[in-house]
Amino acid sequence: MMSPAPNQRHQEISGELFGQLRDYLKGKSCKVLHAPFDVRLNAANGDDAVVQPDLLVVCDSAKLDGKSCNGAPDLVIEVISPSTARHDRWIKYNLYKNAGVREYWIADPDSRTVSVNILNRGEYVGKAYGDTDIVSVAVLPGCEIDLSGVFAE
Repeated sequence: MMSPAPNQRHQEISGELFGQLRDYLKGKSCKVLHAPFDVRLNAANGDDAVVQPDLLVVCDSAKLDGKSCNGAPDLVIEVISPSTARHDRWIKYNLYKNAGVREYWIADPDSRTVSVNILNRGEYVGKAYGDTDIVSVAVLPGCEIDLSGVFAE
């Protein structure tokens, strides 16, 4: 059984985040990719579990094989919906943390907030931002995401 396609609001938010990251990364070595794109978080350990985050940024090109990302991306962003909120906030949160994803964002269209979690000594340190904030991306020094554009109606 296939999951239902993301709704329009989800796609608009994901698309705006992708656009801002893509614009910042032009000419740089890191790449931003969007779903559907397979991520094998623990490929090096022979674990073939696959996730498909809404967005990911990979700065180590050796992790990309043309079909998937093998290992933890530097940044993962999930745009949650009521049906995925619990999974993204708990299951994926722990998967990403344990795999060493350095920064994990959870964008919530309903509350118009982004929860930014930065890995520090194996644990995420989180901070919430509202729809008018400008958020610095910790793993991409100099990159700032304008949430007023992300959550624009």
